[in-house]
Amino acid sequence: MKIGKYQLINNLILAPMAGITDRPFRELCKKNGAGLAVSEMLLSNPRILNTKKSKLRMDLHNESGIRSVQIAGSQPIAMAQYAQLCVQQGAQIIDINMGCPAKKVNKKNAGSALLLKPKLVQSILECVVNAVDVPVTLKIRTGWDQENRNGVQIAKIAEQSGIQALAVHGRTRQCFFRGNAEYDTIKQIKENVAIPVIANGDITSVEKAKYVFDYTGVDAIMIGRGAQGAPWIFNEINHYLKTGERVAPLPKTEKARILLNHVCAIHTFYGEVMGPRIARKHIGWYLQAQEAFNYFKRQFNEINCPIEQLISLENYLNQ
Repeated sequence: MKIGKYQLINNLILAPMAGITDRPFRELCKKNGAGLAVSEMLLSNPRILNTKKSKLRMDLHNESGIRSVQIAGSQPIAMAQYAQLCVQQGAQIIDINMGCPAKKVNKKNAGSALLLKPKLVQSILECVVNAVDVPVTLKIRTGWDQENRNGVQIAKIAEQSGIQALAVHGRTRQCFFRGNAEYDTIKQIKENVAIPVIANGDITSVEKAKYVFDYTGVDAIMIGRGAQGAPWIFNEINHYLKTGERVAPLPKTEKARILLNHVCAIHTFYGEVMGPRIARKHIGWYLQAQEAFNYFKRQFNEINCPIEQLISLENYLNQ
């Protein structure tokens, strides 16, 4: 699959997730088989541009692979200017968010709220596409609600506006993350546009990945929550799609190595204060299925020192 001039190494993409797909996690997923990893959402709001959080999210220094940065907002000119700034910082692909269901984002007419305003969608897309010389992609949901499932209409607008690839989460905004993702709308979108279409939603196993490819005919799939605590899912899916067989499960020692390296990367990226706090949620995803984890978690969450955190985690993993 290609996005503009960029050739992906495969058709498996890490979905952008606020507070999750930071640089350490993107790098980890790429090492474990993701063909592309999209950054956390950046709001085109000048008031938060220089905050520590925004600076960390825009940090692309020495990032490997193709650098795709997601932006969100509701003002065409502001979005275009922000896209230009991201390109100056090293973004090679600009991804526009029109799928976020969060109330605080939708109240500002951004994210999935834009699906109710096709004319504004067109204005934003055209403005951003014309402002940068890198490919621009778009992520949407199937619509605002069941009565306003207009994914095909938005997809056609995107294609006409110069969007190079379209990712579709198989839920409406009103669904948030409840219920099951549906792929009928994604299939219809694929049948109605010529640009690459990427399916997203509830892809948490190798069998589900193959089913979504076969049923929708999409060019790629995008994995979000399925990669939390299991970044190796990309290698597993790659192997299954190529051979039709499941790859041998990773040994416990290898999973422990990946987890410890991930925590070290988080500490390095965020520093001694923020690092341990950020690491806690990732550790929760990695270990949530283990019976003894709840007891360990209570103790672990009281540790604020990076070195002590690593020692405690290593001792737990070596039990």
